[in-house]
Amino acid sequence: MIIRTQEDVTQAVLSEIARAPDPRFREIMSSLVRHLHAFVREVKLTEAEFQAAANYIVAIGQKSNETHNEAVLMAGALGVSTLVCLLNNGNTGATETTANLLGPFWRADSPRTPNGGSIVRSPTPGEPIFVNAWIKDLEGRPVAGAEVDVWHSSTEGYYENQDPVQADMNLRGKFTSDADGRIAFRSIKPAGYPIPVDGPVGDLLRAQGRANMRPAHLHFLIYKPGFKTHISQVYTDDDPDLETDSQFGVTRALIGHYVRHDNGPAPAPDVTGPWYSLDYTFRIEPGIAKWPRPPITGKARGERPAIERLKRREGGDAKDLQGGQRRIDDDAVRRRARRPDARLPAQSGVAGQRGQNRP
Repeated sequence: MIIRTQEDVTQAVLSEIARAPDPRFREIMSSLVRHLHAFVREVKLTEAEFQAAANYIVAIGQKSNETHNEAVLMAGALGVSTLVCLLNNGNTGATETTANLLGPFWRADSPRTPNGGSIVRSPTPGEPIFVNAWIKDLEGRPVAGAEVDVWHSSTEGYYENQDPVQADMNLRGKFTSDADGRIAFRSIKPAGYPIPVDGPVGDLLRAQGRANMRPAHLHFLIYKPGFKTHISQVYTDDDPDLETDSQFGVTRALIGHYVRHDNGPAPAPDVTGPWYSLDYTFRIEPGIAKWPRPPITGKARGERPAIERLKRREGGDAKDLQGGQRRIDDDAVRRRARRPDARLPAQSGVAGQRGQNRP
């Protein structure tokens, strides 16, 4: 097609996409082009802005390597990862789910570890935690023989793949659920951490006045033939950043009750001070079991990277959907969310209010 005016461009591209034999490919690409072209028209994108956007996309690829995936980090920072997760789990988004983000730091081939074993593989500061997790189907029946990958960051703010100081596969392990659908392991209580901001994601957060903190959490990946692979994170209920997660990952169903024990014997005789426990139940859906493609494959070498913490700017102006201006009072939003009478919309699902996820 010979282009006469800007209105012709969209139809010309759609006509070429229509040649594709794969119907799902045609559907996705046609929708992408329509929305992308509409966006360009809506914001009246300038040539300089287009060039900056192209360079930004290139920078995302250049920043990614075997130990870091900037594209996955960006998808989380834009809320896309959580949206895709919630639309594809919990009865296609109709009910609550214990599914969550994979994130950019999962590695394949975690060390197989017996139930009750520790995933601390090199000296790592932190208070001991003892975790019991149950894998059940949607009817509440235990799922035995599920492979469960577990991983989390250190209290110093690094996953082991980011940190040359930690042993390979530190704070990672693979467990198998028993006849009761249970796994158990020992680690250190996770701490919140800042996501890396030395690339395009950091530029985005700075431009928006956002912090780069993630609330403390444990990662789980559950694989069992006959069930859809279940990816999850369980967040600590005492973290100050639950409402401002830089990856938009926190849902009500995923706030676990991490219990502190100051008195009484710990499950291990070498623990003499305070320790924590977590009991949590995952509900997995029938479907196809597939291992995801690992977002990273290696471990960093050399110097430990510096950590930068961005401060969240309070308030700010934002355009509404009609293009006008409105003031967002972040403090008021947080105060309202924390009132004792504040409630999330009622939902049917597998997990209830905070701290009530039990086997």
